Amino acid sequence: MARKLAQFGLWWLLALLSAGALAQPRAWLDRERIRDGETATLNIELIGSVGARPDYSSLYADFGVAGGSTDSQVVTGSGGLTVRSLYRVSLAPRRSGRIEVPSVRIGGQRTKPLQLEVLADPGGPPRSAGADVFIESEPDDVSPYVQQSVGWVVRLYSAVTLLAGRIEQPVPAGASMMSAGDDVRYRREIDGRFYDVTERRFVLVPERSGTLTVPPALFEGRSAPGMLDQMMGGSGDEQRARARPRTLEVQALPADAPQPWLPLRGLSLRYRTAPQELRTGSAGSLVLEARVDGAGVTQMPELQLPPIDGVQVFPEPVQADESFVDGRPRVVLTRKFSLVPVRTGAVRLDGVRLDWWDVGTGQARSASLPPLNWNVLAGGAAAAAPGAAPRSTAPVAAGATAGALATASESGGVAGGKLWALAAFFFAALWLATLLWALHLRAHPALPGVAAAASGAPGGASSAAPNTSVRPSAALRELLDRGDFEQIAAALRASATPPATDDDELVERLADPLQREAVQALRRARWGGGDGVAARALLRDAFARGPRWRAREAEPDSPLAPLYPPRRGA
Repeated sequence: MARKLAQFGLWWLLALLSAGALAQPRAWLDRERIRDGETATLNIELIGSVGARPDYSSLYADFGVAGGSTDSQVVTGSGGLTVRSLYRVSLAPRRSGRIEVPSVRIGGQRTKPLQLEVLADPGGPPRSAGADVFIESEPDDVSPYVQQSVGWVVRLYSAVTLLAGRIEQPVPAGASMMSAGDDVRYRREIDGRFYDVTERRFVLVPERSGTLTVPPALFEGRSAPGMLDQMMGGSGDEQRARARPRTLEVQALPADAPQPWLPLRGLSLRYRTAPQELRTGSAGSLVLEARVDGAGVTQMPELQLPPIDGVQVFPEPVQADESFVDGRPRVVLTRKFSLVPVRTGAVRLDGVRLDWWDVGTGQARSASLPPLNWNVLAGGAAAAAPGAAPRSTAPVAAGATAGALATASESGGVAGGKLWALAAFFFAALWLATLLWALHLRAHPALPGVAAAASGAPGGASSAAPNTSVRPSAALRELLDRGDFEQIAAALRASATPPATDDDELVERLADPLQREAVQALRRARWGGGDGVAARALLRDAFARGPRWRAREAEPDSPLAPLYPPRRGA
């Protein structure tokens, strides 16, 4: 009775762990702001489920939904084989303004709602609209300052299917130009005709004032042949497009420009975290954040703290999160500093300040943070009494003192302590489950599908079995029931040790003739020459007890004497 209760508790715990293996689906948009007539791509990632398909019915009220695609991969994780699926669908908004992308149901779960902003297109259609293929380039500022980071966007429009091609944007003399991120693809309706758009982003930095002429962007490629061309053996039409050259009037450095020169659209600073108290011999953590509009990480000065008397400052590397929004670069910089006091008493961090030039208004501006004050305690001193006055003399960022920030962190630490306690209990339960499982295996050594050791080996040792069988994982069983044939083949190849490189090696390494025939039927079904229903049924029957592998041949003994002979009597 006790053993059955232990087994029941074990399986109950394992069931809870398995339920957590199905991760929450993650959804995101390739662009959060588009123009009227354009499309955005909704991406949904799901890990740990096979056969689930998104239900897009919640999107139909505000969006036209088209162009769905699926990309599934079988990956090996700590829990064995796991299926990672990525679903993409194109969204065409039915109205402009801010639109909520509703949650999408998939695999018994729901994604989080998203926000999409659809802007009215005041510029009208592009000049070359109407052609099968055309290209245009656009800066975010036609009169930038010298050394200002200018967002430069090249868009290729195609109303026909392109088989191949390349986009070129020559670098102008007197400026530097670097790519910014990956290409973005979407669809846009222009005068009742739909175009596939490829958008390539650059950051252009003028190096001197005056007129800057940017050479035209170019496209050369080939479109897919039409039906008549195919009948006549044609290979499609050559497609060439050329954008019009653009001219920028670069402004010189203003006379009252702050140094170092930092032309931006916007800049804000804040303390993300600040310690409530400092003690000698211990490090306190302070995290500084800068949000930058109009530059990338390479154009920004390094985030630094001013010297603090009595405190050693150890900065960590800057973390940068770059993006390209509204046709120009943006970046969020964060940097963590460890503060180690070398004496007791009052210490002060003077305010952090960055001077910059507002290119929109043509004015000098400053982003600053207030000073912070601490009373450093000895390393063995008692903690400050609850309710003591805050140790910061000025508001931090949005009005919170350093003490208030740290108090919030301390509250989070209490909650974090509870989480750590729960985590410790969880891992203790997991260890207990592992122990019970090991005892169960020890009490039942003969498992179905595992070849018994042959008797009569010299010295009572067991000789190698002709083949071995491995129980199928839950992911493999689910794939055999509902996965597509490509996923099943990838899972079978990955289940071998080491993984099989291709299907031929997979067939060669399988010991069971029925399993080899099932894999051959799978191959025929994958390439369209076999019966998929019959192949799946054969796979289920053949791999019901898991793959059976040929045992590796033992390596022959080396004719050479060992380099280090064993000692006698050892």
